[in-house]
Amino acid sequence: MGLTAVFGAGVMGEAILSGLLKSGRQPAELAIVERSEPRVAEIRQRYGVGALELADAAAQADTLLLIVKPQDMGALVDQIAPHISSSALVVSLAAGITTAFLEQRLPDGVAVVRVMPNTPALVHQGMAALSAGTSCSGAQLTAAEALLRAVGKAVLVPEDQQDAVTAVSGSGPAYVFYLAEAMIQAGVKLGLPLDTATELTIQTVLGAATMMRETGESPSVLRQKVTSPAGTTAAAIHQLDEHLVPEAFLIALEAARDRSRELGA
Repeated sequence: MGLTAVFGAGVMGEAILSGLLKSGRQPAELAIVERSEPRVAEIRQRYGVGALELADAAAQADTLLLIVKPQDMGALVDQIAPHISSSALVVSLAAGITTAFLEQRLPDGVAVVRVMPNTPALVHQGMAALSAGTSCSGAQLTAAEALLRAVGKAVLVPEDQQDAVTAVSGSGPAYVFYLAEAMIQAGVKLGLPLDTATELTIQTVLGAATMMRETGESPSVLRQKVTSPAGTTAAAIHQLDEHLVPEAFLIALEAARDRSRELGA
């Protein structure tokens, strides 16, 4: 198997690196490209992978994982373009950056895949959505999908859905954390100790997510099963509806989608 180079050894870059190693890739098959020398030393010590200069990594790697901020992507691609092989596979994990943006800056024929991951990749429970560029073959798309499955699940979507994906799953973990924060704070105000409210909330969120995954039933059906008429849950759900929480979520996700489009522009 050829060399996979991870450009950007931040939180997500490390998560992908860790997942690839746990899925069976060997340290010799992986390399990082990172500007921070202390970070390079930390990653090399922790995982035993090599570190390369940008031009060397671009020239040697069969697969390039670009895990940098959207505003840094143009400069990075301009730097790697003169060195990259036309047979390479470029996988971008930057919000809003289109395959067309990358293809315009890379040599003709370079395969590009756009990915929207999310942070549960850190615990190998990530959700990634992939879209292929115009030069990407089925085999190359499958290879990119396998890389992301090392840290969770992956789905293929048309690229015009990627901004919506960003709003739902890319930013989605923050919504769950926001909900958990609110539940904990409410529990404390209702008289629970902070540690008790925290443990109750975290296990409840985990248990509910596990039920959705393992029962195969929709969230709507599961909610209805736990909502007895005129019961305590019904009283709570009524208040959430009265305060237009579903509408607020739609407005929030539209804002996230629109920001993703702005980043791509």
